[in-house]
Amino acid sequence: MNIKNISKKFLPIILAFTLIIASPSTLALGEVEQPQQMEQAEQQEYNVKEALTFLENLIKFVKLNYAYEVTEEQLVEGAIKGALSVLDGYSSYYTENEFKELNETLSGEFGGIGVHITEKDGYILVVSPIKGTPGFKAGILPEDLIVTVDDVDIKGFTTQKAASLIRGEPGTTVKLGIRRNGEDKLLYFNLTRAIIEINPVEYEILKNNIGYIKITEFNDHALENVIKVLGEFDNNKVKKVIFDLRNNPGGGLNEVLNILRFLIPEGPLVHIRDANENIRTYNSYLDAPKYKLAVLVNGGSASASEIFAGAVQDRGVGTIIGTKTFGKGTVQTVLTLVNGGGLKLTTAEYLTPNKNPVNNVGIEPDIIVENTTEEDLQLKKAIKILKEQ
Repeated sequence: MNIKNISKKFLPIILAFTLIIASPSTLALGEVEQPQQMEQAEQQEYNVKEALTFLENLIKFVKLNYAYEVTEEQLVEGAIKGALSVLDGYSSYYTENEFKELNETLSGEFGGIGVHITEKDGYILVVSPIKGTPGFKAGILPEDLIVTVDDVDIKGFTTQKAASLIRGEPGTTVKLGIRRNGEDKLLYFNLTRAIIEINPVEYEILKNNIGYIKITEFNDHALENVIKVLGEFDNNKVKKVIFDLRNNPGGGLNEVLNILRFLIPEGPLVHIRDANENIRTYNSYLDAPKYKLAVLVNGGSASASEIFAGAVQDRGVGTIIGTKTFGKGTVQTVLTLVNGGGLKLTTAEYLTPNKNPVNNVGIEPDIIVENTTEEDLQLKKAIKILKEQ
């Protein structure tokens, strides 16, 4: 398949993101708590203060008596992370540097050189450079091994750790030492970092004038690029479209909802239930659907991908094909903290248009198709179904 990439970007994404923040509960005007309730509240406050005093003393004790170097800042950060660790697996505390990386992932933009990398046999392997970026222009090639960054040997580094060294502020420079097949000596590249935008959308017009759109994540650039593709489909009179959401881990709530509003007629797209059991419904306002749809999913399709598949399935505007989805049906709110760090907290659960739960359940496809290592049977099934419509 000759996939076109409509812009110079791609990066996998991990986390769901939204700006829905539950309102704090308040007392109604004139409502008065009973004395017994007040005593209980005071007792609870006292216990919290007592626990915090204990924690403060514990940190001081560890700082004075621990056999190795540790700072109070490290211990406090560890305590905060520990507090969040008792919640679900999607709520986390981020230090300032970690929060910066999270925001780059969510936005789909970062300062870097524009190469996809992975780990292989203890080395960092270039999968491919992104067209038009500093890495591409400098002549970095697929299968190059990055062995040093600014003269630091990175053998054994994880992809994330290596990426943190290669990325940086646009306009700054980074020196890469690269081992290339057929070259006896290391090749050195001095590159000036630039803003790299991650395009999560790939597309193609298949035989029988069937459109194919693969969305790798719902980052901040998903909507704009899907709109461009649908515009090209309209120019070519494409009326049947396959959306490939396999191994798409999710992304922004607004991104997926605004894409669905081009595909699903007027009515509910998803219901969000907050911590106070309040339900908010997000709707489409489209007069009539323009496309016949097939959606490919698998066990790696999560969060926003499940909102997409659930809306298409419940509203009856397409066929879901593949294997059962991941089952991540919660919404996270991302907050910036005064210390420069951040908090990602699960604040709500979402339900499909028919108010079916997704969390720890997943979405069962309309047609179950397992892929083989040799053939993409799921894609073949989607093409067959749309051809017959």
